[in-house]
Amino acid sequence: MRRVRYESPGGPLFLEDTPAPEPGPGELLVRTEAVGLTLPVVRKVTEAAEPVPLGGEIAGEVVALGDGVTRFEAGQRVTGLCFGHGYADFAILHEAMASPVPEAASAVEAVALVRSGLVALGALEAARPERGEAVLVTAAASGVGHLAVQLARLRGAARVVGAVSDPAKADFVRSLGADDVILYTDDNWGDPVDCILDAVGGDLLTTAIAALAPDGRLVAYSSGGGTIQAYDLLVGAKSVIGFQMARIARGRPELYERWRLELWRLFTEGALRPAVHGEFALEDAARAHEVIESRRNLGKVVLRP
Repeated sequence: MRRVRYESPGGPLFLEDTPAPEPGPGELLVRTEAVGLTLPVVRKVTEAAEPVPLGGEIAGEVVALGDGVTRFEAGQRVTGLCFGHGYADFAILHEAMASPVPEAASAVEAVALVRSGLVALGALEAARPERGEAVLVTAAASGVGHLAVQLARLRGAARVVGAVSDPAKADFVRSLGADDVILYTDDNWGDPVDCILDAVGGDLLTTAIAALAPDGRLVAYSSGGGTIQAYDLLVGAKSVIGFQMARIARGRPELYERWRLELWRLFTEGALRPAVHGEFALEDAARAHEVIESRRNLGKVVLRP
């Protein structure tokens, strides 16, 4: 099979031929039809001390089962987050991270909707927004962010604000239902908001905390790190909540399943529209990474093995 990898931090991505992996206990071997790229994996290529497997959201057909798998069978279409080598013709998916794909959905729609949508929905649930509150979403044009904007509106937010790095993304974010679009560099982020879903982190956290109304909540699900001053939270009794999807998938499978069904219901009804920025062949993985690194993407970036 073909697989994309690299040999040194920051090194070029290249295709290699290698035997298909064998599924271990509790694992599925999937013939990949689509791979959704994620910013944390793209960052690891340049930031990790040693080369790491290029994982991500995969969708495809189950071709083999490891011992102990009970929820899936060969020939079934699934999607989920692959922590091993995902940029490949075949990939390993742990049963706990896998979800079935409805017949009416394509593999590309699955990788654009499910994992990113689960993060967006989970972060929104963690923020505990009440109907009529204002919600701000950073990285609002990203694979997760563009779904979070729509979900915030569907959940009854009175005002939805999208924060982006480039004014060229404003029309796209407004088309998703955002009332306002701001730039990270704006001096004034407008009226305070009750909830912020943050996928950026870093120095932006200080500005985001300042944009919260009293009793406001910021949900951090970014791999970008950052530091928050306790005093900034004490003033106004603000809160910061960390959210990680993997903990839900492994520790609360019933909640993971409920959220997954909710996403597919909204998709089937036409209420939730996953956007795909572009589809790239495996040999063009470096170009796909460059789109994400330059923050040009509007929606999900997908590889098609």
